[in-house]
Amino acid sequence: MRLTSFTDYTLRSLMYLGMNRDKLVTIQDIADLHKISKNHLTKVIHQLGVIGLAETVRGRNGGLRLKREPADINIGAVVRGSESDFYMAECFDGEHNTCVFNGACFLKTKLEEATDAYLKVLDGVTLADLLPKRGAPAEAQPHPVQLHLAAKAEA
Repeated sequence: MRLTSFTDYTLRSLMYLGMNRDKLVTIQDIADLHKISKNHLTKVIHQLGVIGLAETVRGRNGGLRLKREPADINIGAVVRGSESDFYMAECFDGEHNTCVFNGACFLKTKLEEATDAYLKVLDGVTLADLLPKRGAPAEAQPHPVQLHLAAKAEA
């Protein structure tokens, strides 16, 4: 199973917004941190707004922030909403399936079970579960996001 870059960027954006709840952030902030295209990220952020997970504040000092509490954002639902399909193999696509084993193959059933198990695990995860715990003791090595933010603050 491999997530599309759209879903990957969606999850990274949510995590960044969740780690920066006390301020507005920009698409450029997220793009710079992850070294990803601002244009592609704009589409991701737009979709997060459409589905009600992020809100934008317009104007000179504008930016974005989470619209919901991290504990209320289910990662399984986010992945389902941002992936176009879960076709593990050609046989999952009824319209374009040319596999000669179709109808007598047990692999498809096992792949369906594996996909269901994968999504079931994600259904048990919220954005809050993915964020550093506030007040938790700092580890010896700072988080890459903390390093990025510290460097940005010094600039």
